[in-house]
This record gives sequence, C-alpha cells and structure tokens, in this order.
Amino acid sequence: MNNSLAEENYLKALFHLRNKSGEVNVNELSKNLHIKMPTVTSMMKKLAEKGLVHYEKYKPLKLTERGKKEAGLIIRKHRLTEMFLVNKMQFGWEQVHDIAEQIEHIQSSIFFEKMDELLGRPTIDPHGSPIPDSNGNIAKKTYRKLSSCKVGEKVKLAALLNTNSEFLKFLNSRCLKLGIKITVKSIEQFDGSMEVSYGKKESEILSKVVCERLLMDSKV
Repeated sequence: MNNSLAEENYLKALFHLRNKSGEVNVNELSKNLHIKMPTVTSMMKKLAEKGLVHYEKYKPLKLTERGKKEAGLIIRKHRLTEMFLVNKMQFGWEQVHDIAEQIEHIQSSIFFEKMDELLGRPTIDPHGSPIPDSNGNIAKKTYRKLSSCKVGEKVKLAALLNTNSEFLKFLNSRCLKLGIKITVKSIEQFDGSMEVSYGKKESEILSKVVCERLLMDSKV
C-alpha cells in the first residue's frame, strides 16, 4: 500500500519524535510539523485506519509495527540518497538534505536497491546516522558527546547530533569531518568550551554548543 507524500512525512516525524516508550504527544507532532492540531488529528485517524498508527483521543500516539517499518524505509531512502549525492555526485554534506527530502518519496524499491548496491551497502549516511536495512530496522549506535570527554582523551568523530546546513558549514570552516581523530587538550570550567587538536590543527577552541553536537567513538 503506497502512502501519500504527506502521510510519509507524518510517519517520519513520528519516528524521529518517539520517546523511550515509543509514544509521541499530538501537540509535539503539531509543533514539529508546523501544522495545526485539528489537521494533525485528522491525519492520525487516517493513518490509524491504514494500520500504521495507534490513535485514541486524548492519548499519546504510537506507531504500529507496520508503521515503524514504513517510517524506517522512508528514512532508509533519505539516508541512502544523501550518501549517493555525497559519494557519487560530489555534493557537500551540507547540501544534500533538501534534495533527499524530495527523492525519498519515490516509490520504486528497485531504484533504491540499485543505489545501495552502487554505494557498496553503506551502514551510515554522510552525517554518521545509521541507514535502516531493507526491512526498515535501524541498528543502534552508542557514541559519546565530545562535551563528555576528559582532558587527554583521544576520540574519533563518528556522527553528528545536529545536521542543519549552518552547523555543517561551520564544521567545514573548522576542517571537521567524520573519521577525524580529536585530542582533548583542556576544558574551560567557566563555559565548558574545549581546546582540542586534530588533523593539522594544533590548537582549536570549540564552544560547548558545538561539543554537545559532536558524537565520538572511543575506538580510535
């Protein structure tokens, strides 16, 4: 059963907003999508009829197992597309999100299977986020924020907590990219900013805001 572009956007938003119990508040979904609550409620009823969402009036929303799979497959298409745009078409990682938002709604599974094959079956996208498998399942990765690291630690940049274009442009300006090895040299107690070294940079100051958004792998 094919879903409309709007339905897919709702499913994806529900998937990303899920808390530890797997539930999402209607108001939270409304704010995230910038759509009025009555419209959101109407869509939830429609998705519930299709067996994709558990919906009861005044209760939190929850994706069904089929809803989780559908959402996972949309995210798979998005992240595969981002990887293809970066690896095969030489786009910058700050340029690919909006393009992938359009391409993720293509219904042809063969198209994305071929894309996956050409990329060599990647497991992460250009920003380090895991790519769901062909069943919509996402492998969980456990990383630490750079802000939680101690002086003297050597870690590797593995993923990003925030992937908006302005932040990615900032990382470009600081020559920070996935896989780069970072050494924590000192931490400012007053504001949590860090002095680090990486690549050809012997001393770079990163604010706490930046350090909170960088996800590190301790396996250097």
